[in-house]
Amino acid sequence: MNSIPNDPVMLLSFVNTRLRDEFDDLEDLCAYYEISPKDIDKKLNELGYVYNSENKQYI
Repeated sequence: MNSIPNDPVMLLSFVNTRLRDEFDDLEDLCAYYEISPKDIDKKLNELGYVYNSENKQYI
């Protein structure tokens, strides 16, 4: 299994970079890394970030 950063700030950078460079959307990224989009949302929402599907990034 591939791993993703646990630290929320590192996770934000990691997710946005992967969404920009490698994946079509959050669901594809989550399927690849075998994690729930809800888990990512929870961590990043705590920092005040929400997923914007039009831009394919957390803002």
